[in-house]
Amino acid sequence: MTFTSVNSNTSDATAALAHDLVEHVRAYGPVAVAFSGGVDSAVVAKAAVEALGDKAVAVTAVSHSLATSELNIARSEATSIGIRHVEVRTNEFERPEYRANAGNRCFYCKDTLYTVAASQLSELDVGGIINGANTDDLGDHRPGMTAAYEHHVRSPLIELGINKSQVRQLARFWTLSVAEKPASPCLSSRIAYGVEVTEERVRRVESAEAFVRELTGLDELRVRHEARELARIEVPLESLPHLTSDEVREVLVKRLRELGFRRVTLDLEGFRSGSLNDALPMVRLGGRTE
Repeated sequence: MTFTSVNSNTSDATAALAHDLVEHVRAYGPVAVAFSGGVDSAVVAKAAVEALGDKAVAVTAVSHSLATSELNIARSEATSIGIRHVEVRTNEFERPEYRANAGNRCFYCKDTLYTVAASQLSELDVGGIINGANTDDLGDHRPGMTAAYEHHVRSPLIELGINKSQVRQLARFWTLSVAEKPASPCLSSRIAYGVEVTEERVRRVESAEAFVRELTGLDELRVRHEARELARIEVPLESLPHLTSDEVREVLVKRLRELGFRRVTLDLEGFRSGSLNDALPMVRLGGRTE
């Protein structure tokens, strides 16, 4: 096995892990990789193209919930990796269960993607679908994993016991451009459970995050869309004083109100991935947040 773009400073343990992953994926035969362009799916796509060459294909779901910037990253990364890349339009926004935005919204998103991808396996000339889930995902609220199981989607990283830290090590090993890319879940994940997911709201979130990013220079942040059109901004704790300065605060509030938010708040707990999951117990009990 000859690996491309190997970093000579990589440890023998990471090299061995990369070898194991490639051989594990090779055993699947021709596959489609559910590909978002994030570090997890990029590592799996790299392993797939190393193992299978043109018998591997990256499949990206394109819908209102995918930020344009993320789609551009996926396109660029697929080209860099050298894997065949296919974009499929998905219609999860047409599903009432998805728009209702209960705690299992992600199931309907992944169910839609896997259904569309499965219908094209013959056209893509592959025999199955794999994803980029890693072992850290097993301890989080991940309804999409249920959809993967129901559609017989394989998770090579989980099957080999690979966690997020090891995923990043593998990404550095293969010098992938997304090796240090922060996690960026879909735009719908910014909308509080119980608040209907609509095209207008996800566009509002996308525009708001792009504005905050440009204004502050921060890479890792969230604009959470709470009930009653309230924006809750999360940034790293050390960046909070910058956002409360008069010159930044006034511009920020003005722009987000122009986008359609009625109130703009700053979360004093700072940025934390998955913070909307705090409301899940209420949602499961039938409570509404809107």
